[in-house]
Amino acid sequence: MVGFDPVRGRSVQRSFTVRGDEECAQARRQELVADVGISRVDVTAGGRMTVGDLLERFLAAPHHWSPGTLNSHRYVVEKLVADRVARRRLVVLTPGFMRATIRRWQQEDLSVPTVSARWLVLRSAVSWAVEEELLRTHPLMGMRGPPRPVPRRHHGVAEVRQLLRTAEAQVAAAEDAVRARPDRRGPVRALFVAEQTLLLARLTADSGARRGELDGLRRGSLDGRILTIESSVSSGVLGPTKSKRTRRLTLGRTTTEMITRHCETWAARTGAPSGDWIFAASPDRRTRITTSGLTQRLHRLGVAAGVEGSSLHRLRHSVATYLVGNGKLLKAQARLGHRDPATTLRHYSHATPLDDQDIADDLDTLLNGT
Repeated sequence: MVGFDPVRGRSVQRSFTVRGDEECAQARRQELVADVGISRVDVTAGGRMTVGDLLERFLAAPHHWSPGTLNSHRYVVEKLVADRVARRRLVVLTPGFMRATIRRWQQEDLSVPTVSARWLVLRSAVSWAVEEELLRTHPLMGMRGPPRPVPRRHHGVAEVRQLLRTAEAQVAAAEDAVRARPDRRGPVRALFVAEQTLLLARLTADSGARRGELDGLRRGSLDGRILTIESSVSSGVLGPTKSKRTRRLTLGRTTTEMITRHCETWAARTGAPSGDWIFAASPDRRTRITTSGLTQRLHRLGVAAGVEGSSLHRLRHSVATYLVGNGKLLKAQARLGHRDPATTLRHYSHATPLDDQDIADDLDTLLNGT
């Protein structure tokens, strides 16, 4: 017997042959229990629900999710409910069944991010059911999930500098156009966008801020060289940061001067009371630009600079990779706004400096017997 099936009210029986001694047989039995074993304590009202029922209750429950997370989870849940895994009852949800389901998704040529997202949402729903006492035990506890998506690679220093040089050239060209036709609104508007694009690339490469955090910055967010990040835009809604925490970081002098000069110059140019969004839809700064607008500006800059696959998130990765590569893991965590340094290490362990030469020399001496 390897478990109990509450649906039939019977013990779960499995017969198998193992070549080896009793220890090998017991080890194989434990593997089988992990795959198909079901505990009597899982017989709860929640345990009799299907996976689909659980997912819908999980999505409808109150959570402290950002609008972006809610939209993402809603999309994944819709796909899971349409999948045959949704018909599985929780009392017979086992690691073995989930491994088979993950293999099926992979054989259906679903991408690594898609498979990973389905697993993470489903596991989160089951964990929530345990916390809410719908389930007494976690049927997938300890199970290893599918591979996670490989983090997007960072921009190298040469690429970042190329982006900045191109943005500076675009500002210079826009200034020439304004001097040639100072009475036309088109060149003035183009100059504002060019300066905003340069500021966007510079501030992202300096701060490592997320796209939504950049979109939520106001002129008052900067005090001297100290930038305070306390809000973020998610699915068009301004709210708290992803970690729900406020963080303060010091900017480079060049970046600070660029922000100050840009804001003061355009306030004088418009000659009227204006808003205080740093990244704005128009020179009066009364309306912030959308996050997709920020993405498009950086993308257009990358195309002009000849930098393939340029994005704001890759600039964020550049900051993290540089800091971790110089052994400043905790500094990277603080600057990026990760709640846990383990998150920083998980994503950027490839950049940790190789500083074990002293150990290699000690082992060399030991092996040589000198």
